Amino acid sequence: MAQSEANVVVLGAGVVGLTTALLLSKIPNYHVTVVAKHMPGDYDIEYASPWAGANYLPVGAPGSLLAKLEKGTWPELQRLASSVPEAAIHFQNTVVQNRSKDVNSAVGTWFAELLRTDPWWKDTVPDFRVLPKESLPAGIDSATAFTSVCINTAVYLPWLVGQCLANGAVFRRGIVSHISEAAALHASGKPASVVVNCTGLGSLKLGGVADTAMYPARGQIVLVRNEPGVMTSTSGTDDGPDEAVYIMQRAAGGGTILGGCLQKGSWESQPDPSLANRIMKRAVDLCPALVGGAGGPEKLDVIRHGVGLRPMREGGPRVEKERIQGVWTVHNYGHGGYGYQSSYGTAQEALRLVNEALASKAKL
Repeated sequence: MAQSEANVVVLGAGVVGLTTALLLSKIPNYHVTVVAKHMPGDYDIEYASPWAGANYLPVGAPGSLLAKLEKGTWPELQRLASSVPEAAIHFQNTVVQNRSKDVNSAVGTWFAELLRTDPWWKDTVPDFRVLPKESLPAGIDSATAFTSVCINTAVYLPWLVGQCLANGAVFRRGIVSHISEAAALHASGKPASVVVNCTGLGSLKLGGVADTAMYPARGQIVLVRNEPGVMTSTSGTDDGPDEAVYIMQRAAGGGTILGGCLQKGSWESQPDPSLANRIMKRAVDLCPALVGGAGGPEKLDVIRHGVGLRPMREGGPRVEKERIQGVWTVHNYGHGGYGYQSSYGTAQEALRLVNEALASKAKL
């Protein structure tokens, strides 16, 4: 059945907003305008996507919406890594280590599904296997290995913009204080039939939404030139329950991300030098190959320090539609630290809801 003509405004240009805009822009009769305060190329504490690692390490609980979105995203990330080099996504040999003592920590709880030896996603990613107990380092109780991907966000986000532009989407800078203002910002000058809310942490204070389930989970990283040879993480550290250790090399010369932490409720935008030192020490301890197998953090070649605020939401992502002041709004936010790895699955769900909203509007 042919789609009717429709003006759609996507509010927000993080990875979720851009991926949603991309799928919408592929529908010939949908005229998409992306309106955002921050765009790819900006580095701001309000804009989480540029700071992300970003990779595919599923954390959704079995049967949850997040697990569905993550499962729905892998095929496209795999296709891009295989066939679209300009998207700057590459495959990585991945090892995830688990310490039983981290089970109730902030990081251990967040990674609970990732750390299982029989997770739901074992048949989703290639080459999943449980590593033999005798091969594990001291203090590690279990570990898995598989093939995943890592994304160079500095290239991938502009690539998404380019794909949207090629499909006729329009990008506009704009700030709205109430969700009802967005419909008037369509590039055509005519009101939008549907607004898609992809404002992430902004949904906490956005008028008409004001979702108090949203909260920041601060992450701090160090970006280095050193190459690890593996993408790896451990369930926790001995430096505190909200500190983590993970290493991932971005595609296309994007450097290697060393992390990190999961500081719930923290809005602090500036890097903590002492935390940065702990991050670098933990990374070298976990992966001596970073420094050629000998030496300490002093051998790391630092590009920059960074801080991002993950748009976390109690209860998981919100992907649903509602009418606000007579305009259909599709909410697609609250993806926390898993925006990239759920991006295509959640964009597909948002597209379905937009189609539903327009179909119901046509019947009125």
